[in-house]
Amino acid sequence: MSATPPVIARENIDVVVFDMDGVVTQTAKVHATAWKELFDAYLKERAQRTGEPFREFDLRTDYLPYVDGRQRYDGVRTFLASRGITLPEGGDADAPDADTIHALGDRKNGYFLNAVKRFGVQAYPTTVTLIGKLQRAGIRTAIISASVNTTMVLEAAGVRSLFEAQVDGQVAKDLSLPGKPDPAVFVEAARRLGAAPSRAVVVEDAVAGVQAGRAGGFAFVIGVDRGGNRAALSRFADVVVNDLSEVSVSA
Repeated sequence: MSATPPVIARENIDVVVFDMDGVVTQTAKVHATAWKELFDAYLKERAQRTGEPFREFDLRTDYLPYVDGRQRYDGVRTFLASRGITLPEGGDADAPDADTIHALGDRKNGYFLNAVKRFGVQAYPTTVTLIGKLQRAGIRTAIISASVNTTMVLEAAGVRSLFEAQVDGQVAKDLSLPGKPDPAVFVEAARRLGAAPSRAVVVEDAVAGVQAGRAGGFAFVIGVDRGGNRAALSRFADVVVNDLSEVSVSA
């Protein structure tokens, strides 16, 4: 990993692909809180039902490695597997209180939507500033997210018009694209703007996301450390910054 402040140069780069939560919008903490509400409630109910000891969902030791950046059902599946819990997959027709992967994922989505309605969504000003610099330099911008609520969140934050391409959870479902750490969503976002990964940059705050950028052969992978996760991000990112104000653009 380089310690040099990153510079995105137009001569080498055609497209920058941004992750949404925690990079563009200040929603990563909202997602983390929603996941904790979901799993703490589920694990307490399960403990009462089975006699197993209750161990709460931890935002650092559980959220970051097992849930952060993953598609919703994959996050449920991965975290439960870390606790030795296996549930049936279920489907879209599951009752809200069903004991299935789909039902738990849908419950989490409800927690998240309620939080967004209560508190709104803000974009990171420094990210918006960087996007403006990129576009003035002739570098196109795309956004990816594992969320099916991407359009709603971007509109609430007033930044949807900043991106020429969007590959979100619904697009991934429609195209059967695997989630992070597979690079498929990033590759699809760059493809929609006519760029090969070798001419594109990935900007991510999740370990699964920077891992995907590295696996996809992208020209440069920038990790954004907003939660003390620098060491893990550094394993796959070319550089890790605290904020995107540290990134420069060369035309």
